[in-house]
Amino acid sequence: MKIYKTKQGIIIEKGNKFYLSKDDWDLFINDENLFQKMEKIIQSSNEVENANRIIEEEILAPVGSQELWACGVTYLRSKEGRQEESKDAGGGDFYARVYEAERPEVFFKSTSHRIVGHNGNVRIRKDSTWDVPEPELTLVVTSSGKIVGYTIGNDMSSRSIEGENPMYLPQAKTYDGCAALGPCIYVTEQPLDKDTKIYLEINRNNSTVFEGNIGISQMKRTPEELVSFVFRECSFPNGCFIMTGTGIVPGNDFTLQSGDEIKIAIDHIGTLTNVVK
Repeated sequence: MKIYKTKQGIIIEKGNKFYLSKDDWDLFINDENLFQKMEKIIQSSNEVENANRIIEEEILAPVGSQELWACGVTYLRSKEGRQEESKDAGGGDFYARVYEAERPEVFFKSTSHRIVGHNGNVRIRKDSTWDVPEPELTLVVTSSGKIVGYTIGNDMSSRSIEGENPMYLPQAKTYDGCAALGPCIYVTEQPLDKDTKIYLEINRNNSTVFEGNIGISQMKRTPEELVSFVFRECSFPNGCFIMTGTGIVPGNDFTLQSGDEIKIAIDHIGTLTNVVK
């Protein structure tokens, strides 16, 4: 099942049928029994007319009061990319150590007002010269630390700033329009299949300038492991979203430009589309 946050309320999709809930978003998703709750709503509700139009025209980012956190260097390609960008600053070895360490890299990414949804405009910093999207499976986690759903995340990254000095990571990662989530939350009783793939396509002037894909089986760490570290000394009254890292990293000859269209698709979830402003 999927849930969409819209201006008219929460739309639940199951088997190409749609149902509407007027519940508070934060209370709705922060529920260890989210799947079962959705089933009950479907059983007691009528189908929504024009649901596809509502989703297309009135969709919002699927986030309320939740914080967005992110994890880095969880794929081998990410480790190699980070080493590449920071080698001149002497920080390349840091990322190799993180990749092999027991403790993962986790960091605060954004509050909701810096996050855009499907078809929203992401941004690149004016003081950065090398910028990429990072397509990431994103976990929806309750305040108790239980994974109840999955969405698609775009962790916009200023590689020139982080590469200058790894200590500049917060500036490279957190700014207005630095992240996108959506288009929906995929809710399932079972963990995602290990064969699930993430796809990235970047279009410029009606031509594809970069594309790639990777399976989530290539993640070095499990989703549960990442959640456990984020929750070690932090509480989340409304739950949180956790980006799990990227395994698709464009080469050092590529940088985003204003007007680029970014499409990120993940099996079972859908496609998140954004344009660089």
